[in-house]
Amino acid sequence: MPRRPAQGRARAQAKVAPPVSLANPHDAHLKPSALPPALQWLAIGLFVVAVVVSGFYAVFEHWRRATLLLGGALVWLTVVRLTCDSSRVGVLAVRSRRFDAWFTGILGAAMAFLAFSIDALGS
Repeated sequence: MPRRPAQGRARAQAKVAPPVSLANPHDAHLKPSALPPALQWLAIGLFVVAVVVSGFYAVFEHWRRATLLLGGALVWLTVVRLTCDSSRVGVLAVRSRRFDAWFTGILGAAMAFLAFSIDALGS
C-alpha cells in the first residue's frame, strides 16, 4: 500500500513536539534568581507544609488557626514568588511576578487580619 504524504508529515510533527515547560511566559524577561535551587525548593516546601498543616487544622475544626496559618502561608508565598524562579514555582506562578505578589500578599494579610479580629466562639 503506498504511503500518503499527509501521514508522513503528521508523524514527523508528532515526533518533534516541544518539551513541556513550567516557565511562566509573563516572566521571560526576568533575571534568574540569586538563590541556590536547593534554597528555592526549601522555600516552596515550607509553603506546601503550611498549607497541609492548615488543612489539618480545618479538618479538626480549629478554623481560626487554619485561617491564620493559611494567611501566613500566602504571605510567605509572596516572598517565594518574589525570590524564586518561575520555572521552580510552577503552577503557583499564574500571572506576572508583580501581580502574583500583590494578590497573594493582600489575600494573605486579609485572612490573617480576619483570623485575629474575630472573637473566639463561646467566650
